[in-house]
Amino acid sequence: MKLKLPTVLLILLLILPLFLNCSSTAKAATTQTSPNLFFGVDVAYGGIAATEQLIDNISSYTNFFVIGCDGNDNLTTLTTISQYVYSKGLYFIVFTDTPGYPSSQWLEDAKNNYGNSFLGIYYSDEPGGRQIDQQDYPVVPAANVDVANASYSDVANMYVNTLNYWLRSGPMAITNSFAYPTEYQLFTSDYALYWYDYEAGYDTVFAEFTMNYSQQFNIALCRGAATVQGKNWGVVITWKYTQPPYMENETELLSDLELAYNNGAKYIVIFDTNENYTQNVLTQNVSPQGQGGQLAAMQQFWQYVQANPRTITPASDRTAYVLPAAYGYGFRGPQDKIWGLWPSSADNLTVDISMSVSTLLKMDGNNLDIVYPSSTLDSAGYHDIIDWNNPELIPTSSPQSQQIVSLLATSGYLYTIAASIIVAVAVAITVLKFRKRRENLRSKATFSQMNH
Repeated sequence: MKLKLPTVLLILLLILPLFLNCSSTAKAATTQTSPNLFFGVDVAYGGIAATEQLIDNISSYTNFFVIGCDGNDNLTTLTTISQYVYSKGLYFIVFTDTPGYPSSQWLEDAKNNYGNSFLGIYYSDEPGGRQIDQQDYPVVPAANVDVANASYSDVANMYVNTLNYWLRSGPMAITNSFAYPTEYQLFTSDYALYWYDYEAGYDTVFAEFTMNYSQQFNIALCRGAATVQGKNWGVVITWKYTQPPYMENETELLSDLELAYNNGAKYIVIFDTNENYTQNVLTQNVSPQGQGGQLAAMQQFWQYVQANPRTITPASDRTAYVLPAAYGYGFRGPQDKIWGLWPSSADNLTVDISMSVSTLLKMDGNNLDIVYPSSTLDSAGYHDIIDWNNPELIPTSSPQSQQIVSLLATSGYLYTIAASIIVAVAVAITVLKFRKRRENLRSKATFSQMNH
């Protein structure tokens, strides 16, 4: 199917709103379950008194706590706060980015003193995001890759092996402090490459709700990876702004909490610190400027949880969209890179894939997972599995589309209301066509089964 230049431009205009919040209606779930929910705060500032005060404030409407780090690996402080968290009846995990901290002796004591209340180690954070943005370890730096000759699969394997070295297989791996390698779960948070974080050895990954990135899109990536690989997943709500007040307000936070809950997140965490890791930023009351009120939102959410036991849509009612193998694209717009090494214009896939994902998010909303090819995909039980190159869903890219990608990459994100309306119409047409096609296929399958 050949596309004219105006049509290609509409497709590209469609790509960028993909990374903003998308609203969609979930299908009715069919299986009633009562999964555990771990809900709480990740404290990343120092000070025993301030941390204990926060624990006092939130312990009646949370059941989970992340003991963060202000850069000082102090076992005495860690023990004091851990004991206080435990005394309040909360589950907890400990953040570290230092191999050997906490010590093997501390971990042994924690197992004896806190039992199942101590769930594991939150070891480093954002490894996938660091890879995409080419930040510090553990990443595969551009200097180590012959981009002209390496494949995406080559870098995917390098990333998984490098990260696994720090987690489980190297001489300084964090699990070397464990009595046995799987004694405690390993946690992290990320905003990209969730699939490969799990492959590298993490047990649970928190998808980050941050800035203006699409929450539903990141849920689809993280939940999909966890579902196919048999792992746990969660959400961490972090800064909306890079300066005070940092966090979103009460109304926005409550909406995000309910979104994560209704999508089935096992862990829901709120990040609490300022830029310098010196004090908390969560407040009880809304300011005259309309900011704050996060603690009040947490209380309202806890009440919502008690009043609304959730029904999680099983994989059998969800759709899996399968990305190309090892396609480690950051999905934050045309300037983002593949594995942090190749520009998105390096191949002809980005436009088509972004169009497909946007269309499916409009169609399936809460019931869309985004995955990679896997030997366990078929056994995950999805209702529909849609490959990235499904001819019914995506158009064929043209040379003109790549020229426009390059133009947008240099000119920034420019939108008009009129363009957004036109794009919405184009999406609606695509959605209707594909939905009709999919329903016809399902009807034929049902008819065939009835006649057998």
